[in-house]
Amino acid sequence: MMLTAERRREILDRLGRDGKVVAAELVEALGVSEDTVRRDLRELAGQGLLQRVHGGALPPTPTTPGFAERREIDPAGKAAISAAAVSLVRPGDVVLVGGGTTTLEFARRLPDDLRATVITTGPDIAVAIADHPGLEVVAVGGRIHPESRTVVGADAVATVQEIRADLCVLGVCSLHAEAGLTLLHRDEALVERAMIAGSRRVATLTGAEKLGSAGPFYVAPVEAITTLVTDRTAPAAEVEALAAHGLEVLRA
Repeated sequence: MMLTAERRREILDRLGRDGKVVAAELVEALGVSEDTVRRDLRELAGQGLLQRVHGGALPPTPTTPGFAERREIDPAGKAAISAAAVSLVRPGDVVLVGGGTTTLEFARRLPDDLRATVITTGPDIAVAIADHPGLEVVAVGGRIHPESRTVVGADAVATVQEIRADLCVLGVCSLHAEAGLTLLHRDEALVERAMIAGSRRVATLTGAEKLGSAGPFYVAPVEAITTLVTDRTAPAAEVEALAAHGLEVLRA
């Protein structure tokens, strides 16, 4: 019989190695009851070491600092991802852009000779590209979420539902091959769900640290994403698991 501490360390080791744990498999591998496994997962989740999901657990959701702090995190990586993502925009496109620090960098890198329409839920993005010579810039109105700095609420969802975009560009809180695209805030998740539903193509700009984790609020399955743009430090196993769902992967 394994001691409690040994058993929980084994669970975390499996989670780190495989990117998930399945409760039924833990019961067999550890030789304990379902109740014991559920209790272990509950205690580990309470310590912030994993996130419980139906049937098992995933790595914990990464914490999100404030907007100003996020702008200072890995600026070179965000610049590279953003520069690679610009190639996805075609002349004449209607581009729906979610808020965030990486999507802000993406918008700033749209070339001066591009003629397109950019509709955004990020007030910072609308301001940053307001003087672009070739873009029609439309800011979605509504309440601004203080942490994500994106427009949320019923009015924003209703506005987005009327748009049929050629391309939707989103920053990502968490992206997991099985859990899909998830966020920390429910209001933001509802808006992004509507953005994806009305778009022909969907690109996520996702740093390596956001792959393989899951947030509490579901947005969409991996199959809803057309292109993942990530950096060269992204773990190969995570990228391959996502690519298996049919999305294109661009490494910046």
